[in-house]
Amino acid sequence: MCLAVPGRVLDVEDRDGTRMATVDFGGVVKEVCLEYLPDLKAGEYAIVHVGFALQRLDEESARRTLELFENLGMLQEEFGDPWEQAAAQGAAQQPPHHTTAPEAQQ
Repeated sequence: MCLAVPGRVLDVEDRDGTRMATVDFGGVVKEVCLEYLPDLKAGEYAIVHVGFALQRLDEESARRTLELFENLGMLQEEFGDPWEQAAAQGAAQQPPHHTTAPEAQQ
């Protein structure tokens, strides 16, 4: 499923002529393109779909929607479990653990 999810803009920057934002979706932070809402500012909320901010949203509506999605398990379905993702990233960054084959120990 691919939801349009409300998120809070944390910061905005220009990258090679494209306005981009870091957006918090209830604990999951993603990069979002602001081409459809070029005047969106840090602290504001927007509905985001497939990496594009599509519509400005008031904070109360955003929070209610995020809470509803969370209660229905839709945020985890959309973004995955952020704790599992962080653990997987940490494991991927660890150097490989070498073990000695049993026959080499004899």
